[in-house]
Amino acid sequence: MNKEEKYELVLALTEQIKEYGNFYITDTADLTVAKINDIRRQCFENDIKIQVAKNSLIKKAMEAVGGDFDPIYDVLKGSSSILFSKSATAPAKLIKKLRRKGDKPVLKAAYIDSAVFIGDNQLDTLTKLKSKEELIGEIIGLLQSPAKNVVSALQSGGNKLAGIVKTLQEREG
Repeated sequence: MNKEEKYELVLALTEQIKEYGNFYITDTADLTVAKINDIRRQCFENDIKIQVAKNSLIKKAMEAVGGDFDPIYDVLKGSSSILFSKSATAPAKLIKKLRRKGDKPVLKAAYIDSAVFIGDNQLDTLTKLKSKEELIGEIIGLLQSPAKNVVSALQSGGNKLAGIVKTLQEREG
């Protein structure tokens, strides 16, 4: 790979990091071509973009983006593949699914909405993360619940009050 190709790859990785906001770095070393092709196919089916790159180029792309990637730099050793996804959990779920058939890919690190997860032991945590939309939906639901209860109490209280007034009127009449 010449200098121009390396520059283009760093530029492409930088743009993908900015565009997706979520990425996973995995170890796919020593896998057969058939296994790598299967991983690529499953990534495509799950809207995950996979890119194999040298660690030094991945590091340069992260440096170009800016932000706090320091903990990730330590895991950039050996063979690395980088998975990009709009979904924070899709790559983790795919890695878990692939691991049923073998011991790779191994999660080195994940960067999810500015949070860094280091190590393969974080895989279960990453599969359970909720998206921003899910969290916002839950917060809105929680905020609406008390308001609905108040409105419901007022409406039922209004009906009871109207019934009491009607009963009192009938007694006087």
